[in-house]
Amino acid sequence: MKNRMKQAVNPYLPSWEYLPDVEPYVFGDRLYVYGSHDFYNGPVFCPGDYVCWSAPVDHLGDWRMEGVIYHKTDDPENPHGKMCLYAPDITQGTDGRYYLYYVLDKISVVSVAVCDTPCGKFEFFGYVKYEDGTRLGEGKQDEPQFDPGVLTEGTKTYLYTGFSSPGDTSRHGAMVTVLKEDMLTVKTAPVFVIPSKTYGEGTGFEGFEFFEAPSIRKRGNLYFLIYSSVQMHELCYAYSEDPCSGFQYGGVLVSNTDLHIESYKPAMMPTAYGANNHGSIIEIVNHWYIFYHRHTNNTWFSRQGCAEKIEFLDDRTIRQAEITSCGLNPGPLEGKGEYPAYLACNLFTREESVYLGGEKLPRIRQDGRDGDTDPAYISNVTDGATIGFKYFEMKQATKIGIKIRGYAKGIFRVKTAWNQEDLTTIEVEYSNVWEDYQGEFPPLTGVHALYFTFEGQGTADFYSFSVG
Repeated sequence: MKNRMKQAVNPYLPSWEYLPDVEPYVFGDRLYVYGSHDFYNGPVFCPGDYVCWSAPVDHLGDWRMEGVIYHKTDDPENPHGKMCLYAPDITQGTDGRYYLYYVLDKISVVSVAVCDTPCGKFEFFGYVKYEDGTRLGEGKQDEPQFDPGVLTEGTKTYLYTGFSSPGDTSRHGAMVTVLKEDMLTVKTAPVFVIPSKTYGEGTGFEGFEFFEAPSIRKRGNLYFLIYSSVQMHELCYAYSEDPCSGFQYGGVLVSNTDLHIESYKPAMMPTAYGANNHGSIIEIVNHWYIFYHRHTNNTWFSRQGCAEKIEFLDDRTIRQAEITSCGLNPGPLEGKGEYPAYLACNLFTREESVYLGGEKLPRIRQDGRDGDTDPAYISNVTDGATIGFKYFEMKQATKIGIKIRGYAKGIFRVKTAWNQEDLTTIEVEYSNVWEDYQGEFPPLTGVHALYFTFEGQGTADFYSFSVG
């Protein structure tokens, strides 16, 4: 599958890597991604150590594994590794060193690790604390700390945290705490900047109140606070000229179900199975992108990083990104060669479902165990399942091939839109090994999506497709 190596795709990391909750940063001439670390078919969120991946800013399909940068046992509170490392964020201090902020899953304080380089071995540095030594999150008036997002300007570091389940009156929303130059000591106590569901009425955030995953970025003179809304599957943003107050609701940046997008389907039709979401925005060589994650294996606990280009309509308005298979690529993927099925950005059946979990749903999965490097594929493809890939630059394409296995008999309808006429149909037969099938059609040119809808009996696995 040579296309996978020379082009950027979604997910942007190998199909055996599960790196959700990503914070992207450009340091020097490379893009680095920091996130929590899921396992394939893992039993819980984030059981792995922190790892880092990077890519050249001018070749975003050429990713390099930087290795483990921090072990969960490195925190003094977790010597036996019984707690998980939740979503981190990173910032560069005035001393030039890199500070990693995170929260363990069983305690509501913010830990900090430090390193001289963006992807070296981080060492435990301390806990965010008040002047008297009380750890933030354990003060009498404190709310629990969760999902730290950080931004350093001059001698101040702004630390955004929070988690607010709908209906929980004890949680007020996203908060910001200002830290001193030492990167640990509280300079200004927490204040709330985005309301939770309970306290959203009359704020302008109704229906899109704060749930979790605050992440802060600055563009021009505006601060953009990215967060996961109470819908969970979408990342929203708020903006302000002051990092500690005045945030106004901006809109939805991305949904891992593609809700609200109406360029290729009805706005409220989900074309992928959603769950939680976490990510942020970054500028890379004069283009802005939103990083987010998707779910695999019909579980909440095996998440993979994806990214899409975003467009600023003015200094404070961002158009919602459509989820695609090409993501960080400069443009559409090449309309030739073989592509793995796990690049699917759309996956749905005749019965709409915003959230994953149904036993009858198709899902992205892999053979073997976590860390095995065989490519993932799509399983549980039954009658009415649709698998979509967007977008490809076709140049007189005339053939589509698919690689299928499983006890399934019927046809795959191949289309350039999920609800349009067939481009071709491909018959498949029962087989317990991977088999290649092919369909032909009149020459096709231009930018197109590809959709495959199965109609027939049994259950199929979908490994790859090829265009020629």
